[in-house]
Amino acid sequence: MTLQARLDAFKIDFEAGKPPYNVPPAVIEIMHRATNELIESGAAARALKAGDKAPLFTLNDSQGHPVSSAELLLQGPLVLSFYRGVWCPYCNIELQALEEMLPAFQALGANLIAVSPQTAPNSRKSVRQNNLGFPILSDTHNSVAAAFGLRFVLPDYLVDLYQTLKNDLPLFNGDESWTLPMPARYVIDQQGTIIYAEVNPDYTRRPEPEDMLPSLRRVRSL
Repeated sequence: MTLQARLDAFKIDFEAGKPPYNVPPAVIEIMHRATNELIESGAAARALKAGDKAPLFTLNDSQGHPVSSAELLLQGPLVLSFYRGVWCPYCNIELQALEEMLPAFQALGANLIAVSPQTAPNSRKSVRQNNLGFPILSDTHNSVAAAFGLRFVLPDYLVDLYQTLKNDLPLFNGDESWTLPMPARYVIDQQGTIIYAEVNPDYTRRPEPEDMLPSLRRVRSL
């Protein structure tokens, strides 16, 4: 089953309010409103694209060890995924799909890392819960996400909903800003140029992990 098929299957059950989710229709309507407003804002079109230079960064992994994108690029191309956090079921489904593709990425000489604004303990939970073999990095205040053009501020009505649902982003992220990254996937070549970019303001839609392979094969053959 493709990643998007898995996401769609989850979305159908979640939005139908099936157990164990039991989400009322009014909550779904608010989530749809926020997603539609983010789409209509044109934020995704302002994010970095293929052909742009990727900002260099150093972030801590789930064990508190610094990971440098510059050092990873010395080893080979980099597959970089931005996601919202361990509290997001769509993100966890995506992480599991990326883990399944990790051997294929590595066979093409690429490293894979995922970035979220969550704290190290929550990143460790992401690794453990999804049985991941690649690093999860903590992007404090969504600073790196902002450098890629992905950071956005949640509208007040969505903040109110999250608080009602006990989805406490300041607690998850150790940051009071109520910001998130739009989910995004990048492939960066060893010269630091983005050769694949997919940004979607609709968090229920993610690119297939296989979509990275043609770009990786192309730089491998150069």
